[in-house]
Amino acid sequence: MEMVVLVDGTGRTIGVQRKDCVHGLSTPRHLAFSCHVVDGDGQLLVTRRALKKKTWPGVWTNAFCGHPGPGESLEDAVHRRAGLELGLTVDNIVCALPDFGYRARDASGIEENEHCPVFIATAVSPLSPNPNEVAEAQWTNTSELSTATKAAPWAFSPWLVEHFPKLLTHFPSSAGDVKR
Repeated sequence: MEMVVLVDGTGRTIGVQRKDCVHGLSTPRHLAFSCHVVDGDGQLLVTRRALKKKTWPGVWTNAFCGHPGPGESLEDAVHRRAGLELGLTVDNIVCALPDFGYRARDASGIEENEHCPVFIATAVSPLSPNPNEVAEAQWTNTSELSTATKAAPWAFSPWLVEHFPKLLTHFPSSAGDVKR
């Protein structure tokens, strides 16, 4: 049974709880992370969440997200989830927004309440998305993603819409102007 780390308003650990009991109509604050991935050309990866996901199915978001297990470092969790969700190996992991957190409710009523540091990592292997996690994956750049999240915020995860503007200065300059 997967466990998540419960935290207080400052991100300090206060306990653990089963993951399947955490995301509901009244969700306790817990530790999570979001990770953006850039490739060797500076392109930025976005993914569309699988329709089977419990929260925000089918919306576009950053490369991947997850929850560290009790005693697992955030960096180890980033490596683990990159492999699980995208079949991807990453390196150069940087925590760009260590204090980010959000609370949001999806259309089904499920609430997210997360202390969610945001990372940027570099892809060092090809993608092989897990269809239980990812419906689609697309390489883009920061300019295109910024325009899209402003034009249609409902098509993206609320955490991406909220944290992405704060993250723009942290990306390699090529992530803003390289197109495929």
